Amino acid sequence: MSSLPDGLIVVAKRECPTCTLVEPLLRELAQGRSPLTVYVQDDAAYAADVADVAGMVFDETLEHSFRLGIEFVPTLIRVEGGREVARTHGWHRGDWQEISGQPELGVALPPLRPGCGSKTLDPGIAEELIVRFGNTGLASRNVEIGGGEDLMEACFERGWTDGLPVVPPTPARVLRMLQGTTRAPDEIIGMVPPDLAPCTVEKVAINAVMAGCKPEYLPVVLAAVEAALIDEFGMHGVLCTTMFAGPVVIVNGPMAKRVGVNSGVNALGQGHRANATIGRALQLVIRNVGGGRPGELDRSTLGTPGKYSFCFAEAEDPGWESLSVERGFARDASVVTLFAGEGVQGIVDQKSRTPESLVRSFAACLRAVDHPKLAMAGDALLVVSPEHSRVFMEAGWSKARLREELGQLLLSPADEMLAGAGGIAEGLPLVMAGTQVPKFRPGGLIIVRAGGTAGLFSAVIAGWAASGPTGSTPVSKEITA
Repeated sequence: MSSLPDGLIVVAKRECPTCTLVEPLLRELAQGRSPLTVYVQDDAAYAADVADVAGMVFDETLEHSFRLGIEFVPTLIRVEGGREVARTHGWHRGDWQEISGQPELGVALPPLRPGCGSKTLDPGIAEELIVRFGNTGLASRNVEIGGGEDLMEACFERGWTDGLPVVPPTPARVLRMLQGTTRAPDEIIGMVPPDLAPCTVEKVAINAVMAGCKPEYLPVVLAAVEAALIDEFGMHGVLCTTMFAGPVVIVNGPMAKRVGVNSGVNALGQGHRANATIGRALQLVIRNVGGGRPGELDRSTLGTPGKYSFCFAEAEDPGWESLSVERGFARDASVVTLFAGEGVQGIVDQKSRTPESLVRSFAACLRAVDHPKLAMAGDALLVVSPEHSRVFMEAGWSKARLREELGQLLLSPADEMLAGAGGIAEGLPLVMAGTQVPKFRPGGLIIVRAGGTAGLFSAVIAGWAASGPTGSTPVSKEITA
């Protein structure tokens, strides 16, 4: 409040025991030399017996409490010359006596009692009060919705959804989402393809609300968006390719556990809010900020369900280096890695009991990525389940050893591949005749550990064209608050 009436102000609520404790003192305060105003947050009958000598205000809307910046009740404030000069909260006998100028105030009461939280800080209330009575600081355009419109249907009609209902991004919800990061709402984190539209932290927060994220997920979403905007990832190409690809978000480090990104049972499936909404938020940013809509620039022939959302955490184990450490980050860093991936191809091997046997099973399945006669045309993400990884770890095989063995098993004679499928060459340059050809480019095979602890099942996620200027290369970005 820019100008306040001189005197004393008490803010209280009935449900606070300390407010009840000081209630009998209010008549004594009101009869002092300073005028008294009492704002009551929850019960108009609080201290009603002193209404004849004090200004009693039922602060039902909490506007007065909001403008006074009340965080705890009871709060006692002294105002002189229209400005606050002293404040205390809870009951501290010495402070109340000093601020009120009444040295005998409350001598029969205990010397100290803690207060309670103000109703202005109740869940969901603080942001609503900012919207109603303060300055939100939000810069995004407000869209007026008619009183008779259904908010979810309005989002569908305006093309803001991915085909599923979204959470309407009201200013209060966006403010609540922004509490998940220390970054400024107006910070521009990059230009989102295909329209190369500037994207702020606020715009990411809006789409995170729509996706159903919790505020604590926002740093992960921000890192995922920043990773998608790294040139090497080629988000524009991922959008406009006729292939099946969409961003796969892999989360490593303490943040994954802190916010509940699933790395275990059904890690690649449904049922976990963090997995579902973090990946979805990234896709909504690409759609709503960058303009990447199916049938427009998104030209995928068939697509994949992963284009709704594809996010999971690595089930890190001391026996294997995590993906983030392999990619050069500190062991305690929280990191997102983006991979332009397709669908999930299962590897079912319940017979192999040695790493030599199991690695051959993996190689046979990896050979089918894109086409058995295509080489160096795409990446692959190999998701190794805990039961399969145990076979390797108990034999002393590191991830690096597994990758090396797979590389050798996936070499093929170029002459066989040049013959093509059914006599149709699959695109290998003739200069490779007589050589051994690797299935994947150097660094094109990524290995992570994830899944439930029961079941000898792993998976391959094919990656989109890694070679050439139009392809996508996996990228990583550290998560910051």
